[in-house]
Amino acid sequence: MTRPRPRQSAMSAAFANAVDLSALKRPAAPPAGSAPAAASGEPASVSPYVIDVDEAGFATNVIDLSANVLVIVDLWATWCEPCKQLSPLLEKLVIELNGAAVLAKVDVDANPRIAQAFQVQSIPTIVAVAMGQPVDAFSGAQPEPTLRKWLTSLLDALRDRLPGIAAAGAPAEPEPEPEDPRFVEAEDAIAAGDFTKAIAGYEAILAVEPLNSEAAAALGQVRFHARVTELPEDVVALADADPTDVTLQNNAADMQLAMGDQEGAFSRLIELVRRTAGDEKAAARQHLIELFALVGNDDPTVVAARRALAAALY
Repeated sequence: MTRPRPRQSAMSAAFANAVDLSALKRPAAPPAGSAPAAASGEPASVSPYVIDVDEAGFATNVIDLSANVLVIVDLWATWCEPCKQLSPLLEKLVIELNGAAVLAKVDVDANPRIAQAFQVQSIPTIVAVAMGQPVDAFSGAQPEPTLRKWLTSLLDALRDRLPGIAAAGAPAEPEPEPEDPRFVEAEDAIAAGDFTKAIAGYEAILAVEPLNSEAAAALGQVRFHARVTELPEDVVALADADPTDVTLQNNAADMQLAMGDQEGAFSRLIELVRRTAGDEKAAARQHLIELFALVGNDDPTVVAARRALAAALY
């Protein structure tokens, strides 16, 4: 059985720990002489559980509200095509929860302070907020079954901590399909920090099912995390100090991606491609393509980086 889930940003736990929403508890003062701002946090026409949020209403409609229910922050923009696919699905699923969660839609172009607070690198970015803090996040459009599983998992985990979930009568997760024991064993190995065993497990699945896309994606993620855990904390500084060391540049790009700096990671490797030749150029290009796959080829940051890579190659 497959076990779909949203593609989370690399090191999503580190991302959540790094996000500080305290600056948004007090909205920015409007320029002197400006007209009064429009009312913020008004329910959208879709449902009272789907609201448009700006900087003025962020404290009330995200931070304060998340003390009672799960708040899903949808960071989007009018020009973002994947946003047009993802937002309606999120609206539908949140409405079905009947008040256990609220979807807070944030136009990042109109509200740059909110995007900055969440350290948004690409859109759409979806952040789950509970008790005033981000608890999970992912980027990019996702299919409905994957989103439903993600929401259900969050609600189950937070049911005893957010009173509004139980009050809304949000249904518990339906009887799950039987788990594939091969995936369970690999995921248990990851939880135990045994990346070698997890890698072997996913490789064994692919040896029998070479077209198993879930195993292939999981293998790429585990290999990436295994590499990152072996890197020194100051690898980025070391690479900046010695731009001629190709291995350091690759390692620094891995660390930047793990910490959520997609653009920085891609730019570093594109510059490496630009100034190297032969086997070194080919290796840098291949490393960059592997990072593209981890983020997702439809991600706007990846699309832009692919264009820059083409320019660097030709």
